[in-house]
Amino acid sequence: MATHVSPRVAFPNMAEFPRSPTPVRLEPDVEHQESAERLATFLGWFSIGLGAATLAAPEQMARFIGADGDHNDRMIMRLVGLQELFVGAGILRSRKPAGWLWMRVAGDLLHLSMLSGAMASGPRRPDRMAATTAAIAGITALDAYDAVKLSSQGTPRSTAWEGGPVDVHQSVTIYKPISEVYSFWRDFRNLPRFMHHLESVEVSDGGRSHWRAKAPGGTTVQWDAEIVEDRTNELIAWRSTGGDVDNAGAVRFAAAPGEKGTEVHVQMSYDPPGGVVGKWFAKLFGEAPEQQVYDDLRHFKQVMETGEVTLSSGGYDGTHVLQRPAQPPRSAAQVRS
Repeated sequence: MATHVSPRVAFPNMAEFPRSPTPVRLEPDVEHQESAERLATFLGWFSIGLGAATLAAPEQMARFIGADGDHNDRMIMRLVGLQELFVGAGILRSRKPAGWLWMRVAGDLLHLSMLSGAMASGPRRPDRMAATTAAIAGITALDAYDAVKLSSQGTPRSTAWEGGPVDVHQSVTIYKPISEVYSFWRDFRNLPRFMHHLESVEVSDGGRSHWRAKAPGGTTVQWDAEIVEDRTNELIAWRSTGGDVDNAGAVRFAAAPGEKGTEVHVQMSYDPPGGVVGKWFAKLFGEAPEQQVYDDLRHFKQVMETGEVTLSSGGYDGTHVLQRPAQPPRSAAQVRS
């Protein structure tokens, strides 16, 4: 088991934390940005796959789209393959992929122009070429849609797309007293009850604990952690001391405006397992850390306020959240508050 020790201090600028204006607050445009980024990642891998296939078998690809597959066709297909590989790699590596997506749009338009000329000259298989033209037109629309979405957001991809750690900040307002909310969270053994990816937490003396969680690809990761700061009804801060995931963070508890419940602010920084490739695939398959924390806080709010979790994609066995279409537990026995 690899060992990492985190030097990061959670919440270095505690006084600057914003107050939560809504019961559950996802950071601005995170959901839309994550959706656009996942589509960009898909299009990047699509480009690489198409480029590799075209370079490996240019004659077969030319005939597949309805061309003759002669020397000129093979040369054109090789150039197209190189272009797809270059643009696909640019999309996947860039923190601002909008520009690379616009390059895909330009390439798509060039391909459509070439196909239009080939159709006018009487292709070997006009039916296939017409189908290819329609498919590329659809892909062009998809490329342009994602390029517009990412250009309008103007926010770089999170560091999960690069080699650095992932930084997440989410907030929730819970209509319960601070003492009750703090006490529930402070007993880390309660956390798997509303954190979908967390399997177990074993608590030992001296503020130390051992964590076990599910990771992308059906794997499991474990790490040890210690509490570095604990202020009753105000703050719990931690950092990892060894294991598979280097992480640090803090949870701040504050009175909501008008003394209507408790604001819970979570900030954490961690390096997901699997390196850069693992981060890409986690994003692609909907495992974005911002969304994970958002969902966990929503479940926490439900447990604290109602004693139940409104399930949305498995079940709730009284110990863990298991996802499935939204519905309440069938009986009170399913939930232990």
